[in-house]
Order: sequence, then C-alpha cells, then structure tokens
Amino acid sequence: MEAFLRAAAGFVVAGLELEAEPSAVGAAQRSLDDSGLLLLGEVHGVRENPLLIRALMQVLGLTSLALEWPDDLAPAVAAFLAGETLADHPMLWSGDGRITAGHLAVLAERAAAGPLELTLFDGTMEAGWNWSQRDEAMAARILAGGAARNRTLAVAGNAHTPVSPTELGVPMGACLTRSRPGVREIRINYGGGYYYNLRPGRFARAGPRGRQARFYLQDDALVLDLPSASEAVVPQRPWP
Repeated sequence: MEAFLRAAAGFVVAGLELEAEPSAVGAAQRSLDDSGLLLLGEVHGVRENPLLIRALMQVLGLTSLALEWPDDLAPAVAAFLAGETLADHPMLWSGDGRITAGHLAVLAERAAAGPLELTLFDGTMEAGWNWSQRDEAMAARILAGGAARNRTLAVAGNAHTPVSPTELGVPMGACLTRSRPGVREIRINYGGGYYYNLRPGRFARAGPRGRQARFYLQDDALVLDLPSASEAVVPQRPWP
C-alpha cells in the first residue's frame, strides 16, 4: 500500500496536449445536453487514461465523473479526496488496470481544483447473472449517482460503452440509452504502446504515430486518438 501511494504521489498531473476538433466538442456537448451523460471507452491499465479523462473534463467543463470501480470503495476514496490517507481495501487489488496510481493523482488534483462529484458504479454480481445483467446494474448505479443531478463523464472498459447491443450482449451504454436518449460514446484509439490488465500487454501499432492526442469525429463516431500508450502502475496482489 505504501508503494502504491508513493507512486500516486509521484505521478505528474500535467496538461496532456489534446487537439479537440470543434465538431467533436459540439457532438460531445450535445450528448451532455440531451442525456446528461457522455461515455468514454478505454482499455484498462494505460498510464495516460486518467490524463485523457482530465483533459476531456476540462474541455467540456465537467465536474462530475463516474468510474468503473467497485462501489464498496466509495467511503475510502471519499476520505482520500478529503485529505486523508487512502485506506487499504481488498477491492483495490484486482490488478485489472481500472485503478492506477495516475487515477488517484488526477482525482486528488480535480478535487483540489474545485467541486468533484464522483460515482463508482461497479458492484457485486448476483449469483446467476450474465454479462448483460451486470451491465444493466452498472447503468442503474450511474443513473442513481452524480448523473442524476449533473452532466457526467462515465468511463468504463470499451466493451461496456457501446450504445447498441454487441455480440457480448446488451452493454451498459445501450442500457443507458433507454433511459437517456442521445447519449454518445467516445472510443479511445490506442496507436501503439503498452498496458497492464492482469499481466503486461502491448497494443498493435496502428498507422502513423502522431505527436499529440486528438479528439475528432469519424463517420459520425467520436474518437480519441492516443498516439502511444505506456503501462500504468496498477495495484495487484496474487489471488488465493
């Protein structure tokens, strides 16, 4: 735990250069105006993910964030954002990359900069639930949290953010669309590099590598290009 907190304290929250095209910003704002929500689909375990979240919140003027973290962590995270040391908790240690040192640093910086409403929307699956039922429950927690009051950026693994059914089932984004018509998804496109999700992984190189992140519309889809990803510091412990 001490090593994880040292990594968070050493994470530099710097302004990530984001080229945001006006058409994409306009489409994202319409999603927020129409539905109160904007979805961001990520691959877990990338160091730059929390910096992209921060950049989008700044561009769009948002103070409400929802993360695919276990809701059992809410009291410990709230105390951390109030200035206390983050308490150890078994749910911190899944090792799947949703929780990183950079996330703690960015959350602390956003909370210090002004009001931050944070919703954690993953939870315990009931016995016998399938993939779609878990996503439906996550959508319900988002709607019961900050999104019930404020325009909210909701961040999850990119299998959960599509706004229509997929081969996996009915994702969280599609469930939200039923209650909040007009919600849009941003998909992060990783141009190469590394991530950590239970084990180290590497992205295939995708086309020429640009010099900065870019947010744009492509065939009416919202895309956020990250030219190169680096592996995040992810808390992990061996499973029994």
